Formats: sequence, C-alpha cells, structure tokens
Amino acid sequence: MSSAAHPATARPRRDAELEVSIHALAHGGAGVGRADEGFVVFVRGAVPGDRVRVRVRKAKRSFAEADLVEVLEPSPDRIEPRAAHPGAPWQVLPYERQLEEKERQVADALTRLGGFEDPPVEPIVPAVSQWRYRNKVEYSFGPELELGFHRAGRWDLIDEVTEDVLASERVDELRRAAASWVREEGLSAYDREDHSGLLRNLVVREGRRTGELQARLVTSPGEFRAVELAAALPADSVLWTRAAGVAESTRGGKTEVLKGRQAIEEELSGLRFSISTDAFFQTNTEMAELLYASAAELAGLTGRERVVDLFCGIGTIALVLALEAREVWGVEVVESAVADAIANAKRNGVDNASFFAGDVRTAMRPLLEESGKPDVVVIDPPRAGLSQKVVRRVLEAEAKRIVYVSCNPTTLAPNARQMVDAGYELRAVRPVDMFPQTPHIECLALLERD
Repeated sequence: MSSAAHPATARPRRDAELEVSIHALAHGGAGVGRADEGFVVFVRGAVPGDRVRVRVRKAKRSFAEADLVEVLEPSPDRIEPRAAHPGAPWQVLPYERQLEEKERQVADALTRLGGFEDPPVEPIVPAVSQWRYRNKVEYSFGPELELGFHRAGRWDLIDEVTEDVLASERVDELRRAAASWVREEGLSAYDREDHSGLLRNLVVREGRRTGELQARLVTSPGEFRAVELAAALPADSVLWTRAAGVAESTRGGKTEVLKGRQAIEEELSGLRFSISTDAFFQTNTEMAELLYASAAELAGLTGRERVVDLFCGIGTIALVLALEAREVWGVEVVESAVADAIANAKRNGVDNASFFAGDVRTAMRPLLEESGKPDVVVIDPPRAGLSQKVVRRVLEAEAKRIVYVSCNPTTLAPNARQMVDAGYELRAVRPVDMFPQTPHIECLALLERD
C-alpha cells in the first residue's frame, strides 16, 4: 500500500468532521493534535488535553486546519471563560499556564528556527492586569448591526460582544451606547461582499492615565446625523472617518472632528504623549512601561551612550531612553508619526532626541553619517521582522549592543541567528506578557559584541 493511500496519512476532505486529541499549542495559539486516522490537525480554541470534535476548514498535504465543534473530553487545565470573546481565546487556560506556554514558545522558536541550543530565555514578566487592560479597541459592524469582532479566520462574519473583558468598563459602556444609537437610527452596515452600506468600524482609545476617552466611527462615504451621535456618546472626543476603499482597515480616509480634539493624550514612564488617529501606541499602557524599562536596562545606559532607534513610531521608546542616554536618533517611515515624535519631544522638554522620516533600508547609512556610530541600536520592527538588507544595515552600524523588541518570536529567532553569525552573542531574551488571555507574545533580546 502506498503512503498516500495509508489511512494514517489520508487527507480529510473540507467540512469533514473528525475527533482529535490535542497534545500541544502552536505558535499563534491553535491546539495541535492528531485525528484518529493519524492526520495532524490545528484547531482554534482547543488546548492540550482536550479531545474534541472538529470540522475541517482547510486540508493540505501534511496537515489540516479545523474549527472547534464540540469539546468531547475537556483538558484538566481547561476553565470556564469569562465571556465569549474571539480576541481572548486563551481565557480557557489558567493564567499561570498561559505564562508557561508563552515562555516555552519563545525558547522553542529560538531553538527550532534560530538554531540556538540553549537560548538564554529569562522568566516571563507577568502582566500587571490580566483583564481589561487594552487602551485601544477596534470593533466591526456586522450585517444586522452587530458590534463586535471578526470570527477567527473569517472576514465576513462578525460576532456580537456582550462584554469586552479586555477593555475597561468605560469602553464597554461607550460600545453599548454606540450600538444602541445606530440601531435606533436605522443605519445600514457595510456589506463586505458587495461593498454597499455605511457603518464599518468603531475605534475606541482610552488614556489609562489621563482619563481621556475617544470614539471614532469609520464609515463608507455617506451621511447620517453625526452631530447627534457625538452628543449621544459618553466620550471626550468623537471623530468620523469616511473611508472609500474596500480594505478591512481603519487607517486612512478623511477624518472630521465632531467633538473634542483629534488626538488623545496619554502618560507613559513620566512622559506625556499625543496620539493621533493612525499612530501606533502600545495597547497595554502599564505593560508598555515595563517593556520600555526593560529595554533601557538591557541597553545598559549610563548617560554617555548614543542610541539609534529604528522603527521609532511616535517616539515612545526613544524618549524614554533619552532620559538615560546622551543622545537618541529615531528613524520611522511614516511621516506623520515622525511629526508626532518631534512634537512629543518638545512637549516633554526632551532636547537630546532627533527624529527622521525614512525607510530604514535606505535611511540608515545617511543617518549614521550625520549621527556617528551608535553605542546601542534599538529595533522594534513589525511582526514580519527584519529583511536581510535591514539586518545588514544594522550590522554595518557596529554598535556594541543591540536591543531587539519583538512581537513575534518566530521572526526574532532567524534575525538573531543572522546577527550571531556576524559576531554578536545572544545574551538575554526576556518575554513580557503584554496581552493576557491571548497567544500574542512580546519579548526583548539583547545581543552584544566585543
């Protein structure tokens, strides 16, 4: 019998129902198990120790992806979730178990993808708050004016949220008020198939330290009683963004201020930041402080160092480090973010930080010609990590220390390997739990050269 015909490797058809025993968690949070026929299956919402019935969503040559239909035998670790929430899939695991798994996954990525035999992974830094920690939430409107989140793996289905356990009670109240108002008005939801309809998203930002609360309604081009909406929402500022494109994105478009100011302010590490609508800001304020304090610690700052901060955004890390360094130079491709960074430096009286707009791939060499060689390079890249060209530019800087802030250990690992192969040593990797109840992992890595 050929291996293709052997029942242990037979590929299940799409929509087939299987019984699967889960034995591990994959990067990204899906449970990993084998069907009774021996086929490997990845199941969202399943945890190690579960025996589950699943429906195959996608079948490939060596594995399948499936949706959870029923938990037949729950894992001894499984606990009851606080509330249905597609953005909090790990709430069925005790928090201590979540921390263990994240720490293990960081070590696994470094070993398996980076080739580090005994990676120096430190104990994970636990979250200050396990619940209601997010300072920004993006809700989506469904066809029946549901206001919630996309179902995992689906672009066309929105699950209503009755309680957002990751946002504060104030944000929850604002979400309910917005949902109630648009339903009373009889407004239409944006149809993601034929691109008709009005309502797309509700974006809520909260200043955890300043107390400011902002709502931004994202719609297709059209009209509604916008002034009345602003009066009905319990927010300090209300914005309206008209987006003409078909992409599922809250960025871009034309934004109008209906009430209050366009930017929201927040305090972090003793500094005050203005955050514009499209600006990136860590969504867990309390843990961002611990993350940036760890970055400063690993950078070994004494007040004499020149620091280059790549992918600096609105300057949060750079300005925190500037308090302990001689000078900081930040680079960011988004020009509006650079303008925010310059304004934030001025707002906080920080005069030893300079910011420049440019793509790191092409801006690194001109920057170093102006700044001189850095003692420390700090990198906070997107989830995709660094391209080989950007890694080469970082290596050309010949900094004594590199502090790599990563939101994805599977891209940190190969980048760290490239740097180690070029003469650096991986000294420490510190996981930080920015996102409890989710599989997302943040960590910092310190690389040093003689």
